[in-house]
Amino acid sequence: MSAAKADDTKAGGAKAGKANAGGAILQTEGLVAGYLPEVDILSGVDLTVNEGEIVTVIGPNGAGKSTLIKSIFGLLPPRKGRVTLRGDDLTGLAPHVITRRGMSYVPQLDNVFQSLTVDENLEMGAFEQRTARERMQAMYEVFPRLGERRGQDAGTMSGGERQMLAMARALMPDPQVLLLDEPSAGLAPAFVEAIFAKIKEINDHGVTIVMVEQNARRALAMSDRGYVLDLGQNRFEGPGKELLSDPKVAELYLGGTARLDQAKT
Repeated sequence: MSAAKADDTKAGGAKAGKANAGGAILQTEGLVAGYLPEVDILSGVDLTVNEGEIVTVIGPNGAGKSTLIKSIFGLLPPRKGRVTLRGDDLTGLAPHVITRRGMSYVPQLDNVFQSLTVDENLEMGAFEQRTARERMQAMYEVFPRLGERRGQDAGTMSGGERQMLAMARALMPDPQVLLLDEPSAGLAPAFVEAIFAKIKEINDHGVTIVMVEQNARRALAMSDRGYVLDLGQNRFEGPGKELLSDPKVAELYLGGTARLDQAKT
C-alpha cells in the first residue's frame, strides 16, 4: 500500500491526516500559525502521534516544519486550532508550563549554554533539585561521552557532542514527548549516525519522539510514521517506509526538486 494523500481515505476507513487516536499522546487539530500579521505559515495542520512512536515531519524549505514544532511547544501561539497532550489542551500555554506537563524541545540552534560546563547545562534542565543528580547520572548512562566531559565548557565541544548535550538537557525533566528540530543539521557524517542511534535508544526507553529533519531518508527509515508538509498543509502521511517508496513523495522531497503541485501524477 502506498502512502496516502492527506485528503484520501486509507484502508479501514481512517483519514490519512488522522492516525488512530486510541493511543494518541500528542495531537494538533487545524493548527494555523505565522510570524507576521495576516501571513499564515501553517494553514490547518493536523498531526497525531501515538504513544511510543517516532514520527518525522518532512517537506521542502518553507513548508512550515519548524513552525509546527514551535507552535506545539508554545514558542509561537497558534492563531487557530488546538494542541493536546494526552487530551489536555496545551494551546497558548507558555513553554515552561508545557515542559512541566511532560514535553521537551530541542531547537536546531543555540540549544546549549556554551559558557557553562556539561554538568551545569544538565543542572539547568532539572526542575527538581532533589532528583537532579539522579537524572544527571541517568543521562551519563545514555550519553557516556558526556560523562567523560562533564567538566568541559559546552562551547569547546564538537557539534555532535553539543547536540547530545542539548538532547540530554531536554531529557532531564523526564518528558513523555521529545520534540527535535533538525537534530542532524550541520554535523559531521560520523556524528549524524551517532545522533540517530541515540534518538532510537531514547525512544526504546519509552520517550515518544517527534522530529523535523532534512535528512529525510534516514529519518523516515527509522520512523514509525511520517508527515509531509507543503505550503503549511498536510499533503501525505503514512508509515515511514511507505513514504520512502512513494513516487510523489520522492518527487517532492526525496531527491526530486519539484514542489508537490509540480510533481507528475
